[in-house]
Amino acid sequence: MKKIAIILFAILTMTTAKGQTLSERQEGSYTLNSEWPKGEPNPYGKYFIGQSYLADVGGGVMNVTFEPGCRNNWHIHHKQVQVLICVAGRGWYQEWGKDPVEMTPGTVIAVPAEVKHWHGAAKDSWFQHLTYHKDVQEGASNEWLEPVNDMAYPSL
Repeated sequence: MKKIAIILFAILTMTTAKGQTLSERQEGSYTLNSEWPKGEPNPYGKYFIGQSYLADVGGGVMNVTFEPGCRNNWHIHHKQVQVLICVAGRGWYQEWGKDPVEMTPGTVIAVPAEVKHWHGAAKDSWFQHLTYHKDVQEGASNEWLEPVNDMAYPSL
C-alpha cells in the first residue's frame, strides 16, 4: 500500500500540464517532453515493435518509455498481477478478446494474472508508464507471445 501511495504522489507532483503533453509536434516529428527518466534501450526490445526504453525508478518500479507507434507483443504474466500507471503521453492497453483502452496520464490498470494483453504508444504520441508486480507467487513468470497485428493497430 505504501508503494502505491508513493507512486500516486509522484504522479500528482510530476505529471504537470507540461508533462501531460509528452508528445509535442515539431517540424513533422514528435519529441519527448517529460519529467520522468527516458531510460536506456529496453533489454526486452526483441518483444517490441518499435523502440522502447527502461528506467528503474526504485522500489521495484520501472518506467517504460515507448516511442510513437511502439508496442509490446501480446504477453501473459503468470502468478502475478502487473500494474500499469500512465504518467505521460498517450497509449493503449488491450486484453485478448476485448476492446482497447486508451491510457492517458493518471490511468491505472491492474492486469490480472494469466490474462493475455499488450500495451504501447499511440501511433502519434510518446507514452510512458510506470509498472510493478503485486501478488507475486512462487514460480511467477512472463510469457511473451506473438506481435500485435499490424492490420489492427493502425486503426486505433
